Amino acid sequence: MKLFITKQNYKIKKILSIIFWLVIWQITSQIIHQEILISSPIHVLNTLLSLILETSFWKTILYSFSRIVAGFLFANLFGILLSILSFRFKTIKILLDPIINLIKSTPVASFVILIILWFGSNNLSIVISFMMVLPIIYTNTLQGILNVDQQLVEMAKVFRIPFFSKFVFIYMHEVLPFYYSGCLIALGLCWKSGVAAELIGIPSGSIGERLYEAKIYLNSADLFAWTFVIILLSMVFEKIYLYFLFILKNRIEDRV
Repeated sequence: MKLFITKQNYKIKKILSIIFWLVIWQITSQIIHQEILISSPIHVLNTLLSLILETSFWKTILYSFSRIVAGFLFANLFGILLSILSFRFKTIKILLDPIINLIKSTPVASFVILIILWFGSNNLSIVISFMMVLPIIYTNTLQGILNVDQQLVEMAKVFRIPFFSKFVFIYMHEVLPFYYSGCLIALGLCWKSGVAAELIGIPSGSIGERLYEAKIYLNSADLFAWTFVIILLSMVFEKIYLYFLFILKNRIEDRV
């Protein structure tokens, strides 16, 4: 009962916190009284509602969402595969280390310009999301594999436990917490970097293009509305992806 009350209180405080900042936003907008500089929450909401009624709004969301999510998923696939290969073959790890460090250190803008020069801007957000997420997933997954208890592995060999069971109940069980923490960082980063890439490359039909138009026409209401959409898409995808990871983790722990 106490736990339930605590959770309820936390939710109420969270809602009150959001309301507080919305009021501050509204007051600031009224004080400045310049829609070009900062639109009021009501104006932004009206803009968002009008955008939702447009077919182009949903096409824009689909364009950017599909590419950023594709970049994230490809980075996960390659990050996990490369971490396994790096653990198995030290030569591959030595060869990959400079590339991973290079990707982590190089500014996003530099990659964006290079990719536009080499391939154009149509699939820019896929490549940038991929490159920003890959080092995180690779590093965290590899760290998880390196931290697997080797005594458990040896015990599995002694008792001739099947490969699939060993993979799921030893390796996945030990690596999942590291992978999960990597995803917490990567999920937000893929959206920030993907949309930033679209804003620089301005591929036709993307959210980045709509943000660029808002800047050109000094339309802060559109800017805030599209920013809200980006945050919402990022949060929804993050919740869904982490929810499935949470279920997978619980099922493995229940059977261990």
